[in-house]
Order: sequence, then C-alpha cells, then structure tokens
Amino acid sequence: QGAMFRCSARCCEDGSASMQEVQRCIERCHQPLAQAQAIVTAELEHFQDRLSRCSLQCRDQAKDALDSGGSEPKVRGQLDACLASCGDQHLRLVPLMARKMRDGLAAIQQ
Repeated sequence: QGAMFRCSARCCEDGSASMQEVQRCIERCHQPLAQAQAIVTAELEHFQDRLSRCSLQCRDQAKDALDSGGSEPKVRGQLDACLASCGDQHLRLVPLMARKMRDGLAAIQQ
C-alpha cells in the first residue's frame, strides 16, 4: 500500500496537470488494489457458494427423508453428518483457494 500512496503523491506533484489528469493518475495507482480485492472477493464468493450448495443439498435430503417417514432423531443425525462432510470437503479446498488467490495477485504485480 505504501507504493500506492507514493504513486498517488507523485500524481499531485505535476503543477501543470489538470484536476482530471490528476484524478486519472490516482485511479491508475489504485487499480492494482482494486484488482486484488476483486480476485479475493471472487474466490471467497465462489467458495461460499459451493459450501452453501452443499448445505442446501443436505437439507433437501433431510426433508426427503422426513417426508418418507424417517424418524426425526435419525434424520437429524444424518443431516449433522452430511453438514460435517460439507465442512470437511470445503476445508480441503482452502489451500487450493489460497493458491488461486496468490497466483492471481502475483499476476497483477508483474
């Protein structure tokens, strides 16, 4: 972030630049940060969406089991196990998600 602020400060040093030119210059300085935030946000949203879909599938299965006459304690146990499995599956995806973020951020810096 220090580089971004130094870049922005340099934009203001040109006394002959118009306000629009200074503003465009500052926007260019902030562009890498905006790109980085977009990469991180997209990966987190994708991860959250996948986890949510898995959880919804567990709930659908539980509802179907109850509708088919399954006992509530048994169905609740199955639901808990299914949700725990979702959590385990997605925990294993965290290193991949982190690597994708790192790769995306490295590409911005080049």
